[in-house]
Formats: sequence, structure tokens, C-alpha cells
Amino acid sequence: MATKRDYYEVLGVPKNASDDEIKKAYRKLAMKFHPDRNEGDKNAEGKFKEAKEAYEMLSNAEKRSAYDQFGHAGVDPNMRGGFGGPGQEGFGGFAEAFGDIFGDIFGQGRPGQRGGRQVYRGADLSYAMEITLEEAAAGKEAQIRIPSWESCETCHGSGAKPGTQAKQCTTCQGAGVVQMRQGFFSVQQTCPHCRGTGKIIPEPCPTCHGQGRVKKQKTLEVKIPAGIDDGMRIRSAGNGEPGTNGGPPGDLYIEIRLKKHDIFQRDGDDLHCVVPISVARAALGGEIDVPTLAGKAAIDIPEGTQAGKQFRLRGKGIKGVRSSYPGDLYCHVAVETPVRLTEHQRKLLKELDESLKKGGAKHSPTEESWADRLKNFFSA
Repeated sequence: MATKRDYYEVLGVPKNASDDEIKKAYRKLAMKFHPDRNEGDKNAEGKFKEAKEAYEMLSNAEKRSAYDQFGHAGVDPNMRGGFGGPGQEGFGGFAEAFGDIFGDIFGQGRPGQRGGRQVYRGADLSYAMEITLEEAAAGKEAQIRIPSWESCETCHGSGAKPGTQAKQCTTCQGAGVVQMRQGFFSVQQTCPHCRGTGKIIPEPCPTCHGQGRVKKQKTLEVKIPAGIDDGMRIRSAGNGEPGTNGGPPGDLYIEIRLKKHDIFQRDGDDLHCVVPISVARAALGGEIDVPTLAGKAAIDIPEGTQAGKQFRLRGKGIKGVRSSYPGDLYCHVAVETPVRLTEHQRKLLKELDESLKKGGAKHSPTEESWADRLKNFFSA
């Protein structure tokens, strides 16, 4: 029988090497001598097995301590009973060393375990809530109804028909997982027969159809913070789908949708609105009232105000959830052209128009400038 080489020598690390150094050394050798990369090379296959065995021993604190003290005799299963259980040879060490590469293969993202079964976190739920601009600005408390799962009253959560009981899955022996071997790989998967529960229900409950739970509705109290904006989400921990095999529940995410407002448009913490004024008001000027979320406010319209003129009211916007001070309100003036005129009004407007034309550019500087630009354009 050939003498085994020192495990530290096999991996090429010193005896005081850290766990990370041991793992890196093993990964390097495993990638170099893996049978898939060296097909038909018996020497490479032997070195791969040798490195694999060395890593399994040195990556386990108990085994490493025994090896450091007694050498190969300290970890020989024929002399000490060995380490690990049946069906686990090589899986733990290989999966640990290559977990960041094959993380989705081994145990489907490394779920927890409870009672030997795979434990999975429940899925998150999403709920869309429509609120008004006023409610978003001031905040509110609301009630929502969401789907929930409750223990079946007929079978008391067992999933089995009353008078019967679930049986241990014969495929996975109640573990909820099975292992598949392909060459040197040992891949753990959820048992396809019991779907990870470790049990089989011969006669399912007629109420819950073997699930052990029934779907119902529950009411939640939700606090909407002041300043919340469209598209923001509120997290309600633990109110998502329940976990599998005793796993933790998911979360509920409440997504805010702002209803269209009749007057205001929101842009972050700022508000915008259009304020229509008459031709006479635009020409003569004067004070007008404009709306805000807190009531009315007055702005002074200067004489000769043009369409599109913008007035800013500081602090009359919304204080966002992450802001230390409120935004502003922007009022955009829209000069309204009069419609459905009477004959008398038409006459007055014509007289005004003739009077304005006699005054020349001083009454309509923009129109006069536009006419000059047109002349230059067509004469070019």
C-alpha cells in the first residue's frame, strides 16, 4: 500500500496556513487537475482525488486538529471511526470551496434547514395604493386588505384528511432533499416527490387539498408618511407569503400611486399650476388670488405681464419625506383670449386695436421686433 503524502504538502501550504489559504490552494489544484479538463489523464485524476481528500481533512477544524496531533492515523476511518455521515463523502468540502461558483446548484441558494428539511423564505408581495396629492403632502393612516394564509381548521394544519396522517417520504427518507452524483460532483436538490416537505399525504384534506392552510383576507393598518411621492414603496415586514417548512415569511411592499390633481402638478418637492388671467388684467396688472395646498395666497401681477410669465411662491410646495424644508409653488400665467364677444365688445376692441397701432412699437415691442425679423428673412 502506497504511503500517503502529507496533506499540507499536497496543497502546498504551511502548517499554520489560514482557512482561506487552504481553500484557495485547493481551488487552484482542483481547477488544474479536474477530470473534465484532463480527460483520460489518470495522473491528473489521482492528483485531483489527493487534493480533494487533503482539503476535506484540513478544512474541518476537528479533523485538522486530529491530523496535526496524530497524522494520517488520526483521521483514518478504519482506526477512529472516521468523520461525517453516510452519503456525505466529499460533498461538504467541495460545495464549500466552490460555493461562490456553484451557489445556485447546492441547495438552491443555500436555504436553511429545520428538522432535516429545506427551509425557504416566503415570497414578497406587492400592493398598489392610490392616494391624493393632499394625502401625500400631509400623510395619512389607511387600512388595506391583502391575501393571507391561515391554518386549515379541518385538518388543523396537517394537510391530511381527518382520521388519516401524513407518511414519511420514501424517496428522501424524510430529509426533504436528495443527492445526485455525477462523477466527482455531488449535487443536492429538493426532493421531487415530496417537494421538500419530507412527507407524503396519501389522503389530502378536502378543504385545503393537502396544503394545511387556506387563503383568506386580512386587514392591515398602514401609515403613509407625509411627503411621500409617486412610485415610492412602504415595506411591511412579515406580511408577504408564508415560508416553506417553517421558513420566515416574505414582506409586503406598498407602492404609492398619486392620483391626477385638478390644479397642481408635482415635480419632486415643487408644485406647478397654471393661472389664467384676462387680457385686461395682464395689461393693467393688479393683485390676484392663487391656490396652494394650505389655502389661498395673493400674487401681484405687474402691468404688461406676458403669457407664460412665472411667479414663484417660496415654501408653498411639499416637504418631502427626506427633505428638511418644503419646496416651492410655481404659478404659470396664461393670458386668456376672450371668446363669444358681443357687437359692442367687438367695437371696443377694434377701437383699442386702432389706438394701439397708432402708438407703434411702444405698446407691442415683441410684435414689432417679429415684423422686422420677417422682413429681413424674406429679403435675404
